[in-house]
Amino acid sequence: MDTTIDLNTVKAVKVVDARAMACPGPLLEAKKSMGAVKVGEILEIWSGDKTTRDNLSRWCAKLGHEYLGVIDEGGYDRLFVKRMI
Repeated sequence: MDTTIDLNTVKAVKVVDARAMACPGPLLEAKKSMGAVKVGEILEIWSGDKTTRDNLSRWCAKLGHEYLGVIDEGGYDRLFVKRMI
């Protein structure tokens, strides 16, 4: 059974624009913004720093959030996290 999520249809309740920041800026912004997202809702982070992909997925695994994936927008990434705790 394929449970792949089409990220183009995901509706985030909060979008964080961290495109002008180098890591760890986007990750820190995600941490700060997670408080505004309820359990089960989606946070979207925009980042121009490719290291955010790995850093964000590791942070999610450590804390128990679900890293849904990334869309490459050509110049920046749109990363999606589902709050689980």
